[in-house]
Amino acid sequence: MTEPTEPCTSSSLARDPTTVIHPRREPFEHGLLPIPRFIFSDPAQTLIPLKQKLLELSSNQRVDSAAISESLQISIEHARLVLDTLASVLHSDAEPLVAAKLDEIDSVGVDVHDLVLFLYIQSYKRLLPRTHKDSAAVTDVWPSTSAFDGYLSALSPLQLVRSNSRRGMPSQVDEEAHQLSYLQKHLANIVSLLAQPVEGEGEESLVLTMDRFEHLGFLIQFGDKGSEGNSFSQSSPFFANSDPDMPAVPVPAAQVHDWLLQNIASALDYISERTSSKENGPASASDQDVAMADACTASVNKVSTSTRSASFIEGISKSSYVKHASDIKGSSVKVLNCHESAIYILAPLRYATVYGCSDATIVIGAVGKAVRVEHCERVHVIVAAKRICIANCRECVFFLGVNQQPLILGDNHKLQVAPYNTFYSQLEKHMNEVGIVPTVNRWDEPLALGMVDPHDSLSHPAGVSDVQAESATRVDPDQFTDFVIPNWFGGESTGATKGNPFTLPDAYMVSQHKNQKNLGEIRHLLREAPLEDSRKRELSSALHVYFKDWLYASGNIRQLYCLQGD
Repeated sequence: MTEPTEPCTSSSLARDPTTVIHPRREPFEHGLLPIPRFIFSDPAQTLIPLKQKLLELSSNQRVDSAAISESLQISIEHARLVLDTLASVLHSDAEPLVAAKLDEIDSVGVDVHDLVLFLYIQSYKRLLPRTHKDSAAVTDVWPSTSAFDGYLSALSPLQLVRSNSRRGMPSQVDEEAHQLSYLQKHLANIVSLLAQPVEGEGEESLVLTMDRFEHLGFLIQFGDKGSEGNSFSQSSPFFANSDPDMPAVPVPAAQVHDWLLQNIASALDYISERTSSKENGPASASDQDVAMADACTASVNKVSTSTRSASFIEGISKSSYVKHASDIKGSSVKVLNCHESAIYILAPLRYATVYGCSDATIVIGAVGKAVRVEHCERVHVIVAAKRICIANCRECVFFLGVNQQPLILGDNHKLQVAPYNTFYSQLEKHMNEVGIVPTVNRWDEPLALGMVDPHDSLSHPAGVSDVQAESATRVDPDQFTDFVIPNWFGGESTGATKGNPFTLPDAYMVSQHKNQKNLGEIRHLLREAPLEDSRKRELSSALHVYFKDWLYASGNIRQLYCLQGD
């Protein structure tokens, strides 16, 4: 049996980044589904017998959508959504479900132990935003016909964000502490879901094998690299030096529980110490709120990189902004509180989040796991991704190249979807790197779930939880146009992509050809118009004036200024 481990102190954890315990953000940020059947009053008491039932339905501890549907009494469509969601948030790229091709996901299925942990954290509630001190700062322009008959009905998605202010919204540190506290509170139940009794000794002597222990890596990681570094078991004192040719000795579940509690407590102490020191001293650049600026030259200061492999693009206002692969540190990007701007993130990513933006065009290159767009107004999002989730947005248009159904949650109004409409020279290379299949595009199959998100900690009027979220309509083919990305790559313009890698549906292809034909005819008429040279110059001058007026009226003049500045 493994010797008892020494408690880890806060100071020792703080000084060695590889020993600091963190919650994995991905399950909490991209893995929560507002499906009523997943909300259990007592998760442990419900899930332990459910786990046994699932194991009885499987010969290899893996279950497909049919078994999930039968066991949880949900539709096959929702069961398949569970598999797709798990594939996007599991911690190991070696996991068969993560590596499975699109048409193999159901046949590969999910490990029962990953599934029960996924179902358990559906009880998690996100950190509650702080209320605004000045209620008069919020104006009532959101439709009064909202299903919510109270606080939310007065606020648009963006006003809800602004009413709390950037400083009032939970920071990354606050969210991490909240997630650690949740794990601390529920750790005994989580460990019990993975533990098994020693043969012949009854339920009192629960142990974890190395394989079962490894599943904890779905929720917890050590250091910054997580699944990109060592396996979770190799970060522990229990299995770190195990002989790969010999089965490791199981560890008492109580010992694992105590060891994890010590590490979580130390991590929370460390977060508290860091927070206190920052409150008493000057804040670092990554913690400060970045004021929005009108000048394009100021935008170079709007990106910060966290130690947890995420880049933040925040507070861009009235400017154009571009980042390509060499500029992105880490594998995920968060675009926060950007307004009246054009933002290009032309890079291969694992995760992307767009939050609290308005009146902007946001182009995101290729996202291999998941995209989440939340609390946005009048934003055009153009993205090639494995999957996308849209929550609490208003009057937004999504030009999508997605391999899975777009997921729509919460209180949305006047959303539109359209097929993907752009390209850049390295797009296909980036798509291939992150596993996006260009022959599959489910842009026009949105799946709407509930109006109320049970994970958001806000209280909601009784009865609205069963209301389905407003879905999205398709952009009229006659209103569909290609989006041209400025060629400002410099040394990265040598890619092979010469056009849209996703095939347009017939109606959109016909409309595109008609527009191109009309443009060609107008050009021909202008060239061949029987006008004297002076009249041609007057016509050319008039066209330039109208074009210039359009540039200013639409705000696109900023892109020319920023392009010139770059």
